[in-house]
Amino acid sequence: MRISVIDVGSNTVRLAVADAVGGAPLPVHTAKRRLRLSQLVGPSRELGPEAVERLADAVATARAEAGRWGSGEPYVFATAVVRDAPNRDEILRTVRAETGVPLQVLPGEVEAELIFLAARRWMGWRAGPLAVLDIGGGSLEVAFGRGRLPDFAVSLPLGANRLTREHLHDQDVPSEKALKAMRRRIRHELRDVAARIQWEAPLTAAATSRTFCQLGRLCGAAPGRHGPFADRRLRRRALGEAVEQLSALPAARRSELPGISAPRATQSLAGALVGHTAMKLMGLESLTLCPWAIREGLLLRRIEDPDAWQHELHADEDEGTQSGRQLWLAAGGGKDGGTGHSE
Repeated sequence: MRISVIDVGSNTVRLAVADAVGGAPLPVHTAKRRLRLSQLVGPSRELGPEAVERLADAVATARAEAGRWGSGEPYVFATAVVRDAPNRDEILRTVRAETGVPLQVLPGEVEAELIFLAARRWMGWRAGPLAVLDIGGGSLEVAFGRGRLPDFAVSLPLGANRLTREHLHDQDVPSEKALKAMRRRIRHELRDVAARIQWEAPLTAAATSRTFCQLGRLCGAAPGRHGPFADRRLRRRALGEAVEQLSALPAARRSELPGISAPRATQSLAGALVGHTAMKLMGLESLTLCPWAIREGLLLRRIEDPDAWQHELHADEDEGTQSGRQLWLAAGGGKDGGTGHSE
């Protein structure tokens, strides 16, 4: 069975096509199109007509590409950049009208749950009590669980792009005042969640997302050409040094550093600050970098309960979109070892 998902993020629209073999999504084809929607967000966080048209075109292109690779109907989902837009319903209606694709909006907590699901499958039971962190463009997802599903999952407004826009938008090389303000914001948002993770005392802590992968490479982790099974870790001390290094450079110079891509150079400092502050407050000395994240989590759900998936995929969505939590619950979230919802 060949399946696919399309991920509408703050910077890119990504297609992942996989074969369901032995209960796992084995990669067949991936593609991405950079839209940088976060740069087109207005002061009120609305996405304007140009951004919505570009989004609809990218979704239609990705859907057609999935079909050329022999996939059935892809599941198309959006995260914080659409979820937080005041004109979200208008965006969803426009994409549906122009492409015929029902674009789903996942609640942040469901993102965290699905990311945990993917990380648990990748890390395995030997990881024991597991904490998972994921830094996106608009939000930070944190989850913890002792079983196959999370006991605790939460989404915080600490995305790398969001913080860059709100705290460093007019400073290529940030002032110490701006950095202190951003650190205070991160500590305030993380305080209660960090206390919970400390109390749970995870045996293993994992990090997913492109932001963490690039920071890991900057801090000495193996490059991507070594393959997904290379042991990659991000140590707190090294990340603290990376924060100092990134804060001393303009964005254009950051992209010259190992692992930092030009499209993400501007937000790399904010991502490093979020990661380092989270590790410090949670008492984590290192993170294991996990190559599976939300897209793999959705593919796993597709594999594990195809009937529930098809029901959700083809449900009537005249009201705009069904909740991502409905998909999660219909597909079995919250059963067999976890609550499946945030606390």
